Amino acid sequence: MEHDTYKERREDSSLKLFVVLSKAARTVLDLAQEDMVRYGLNPTEFATLELLYHRGQQPLQKIGERILLTSGSITYVVNNLEKKGYITRIRSEHDRRVTYAQITEKGTALLNDIFPEHWKQIEQIMKGLTESEKQQAIALIKKLGLHADSLKN
Repeated sequence: MEHDTYKERREDSSLKLFVVLSKAARTVLDLAQEDMVRYGLNPTEFATLELLYHRGQQPLQKIGERILLTSGSITYVVNNLEKKGYITRIRSEHDRRVTYAQITEKGTALLNDIFPEHWKQIEQIMKGLTESEKQQAIALIKKLGLHADSLKN
């Protein structure tokens, strides 16, 4: 039985892409998270507020699905945002088992205040690519993500 050598594996383009993509994603996320923390929000709180800001009230379950959180984690995040006065819970009139989260005026005011600066920070992070390269990257990374998603059970 023949084994690949370590050198052959290290030079494999799939492995190299995985390493480069992972390192780039970590660095980009770290920079974006540093910006969020300036506003007193952790990344999941920011993502939840942003979702509610752009999409309106959402069932708690859907929030978890959209930002990839377990039900226990979304409850914790919603509790924190509710304590800060940024969101409120609303029980469904049609199904008492369903609870919605809705952004408050205070939460909307916060995002109106911080989002333009956060957007500038994201633009600054992404300036490493031209507009054409960004479009190519979006298409290729989306294609890779969809393929990887299809491999899940």
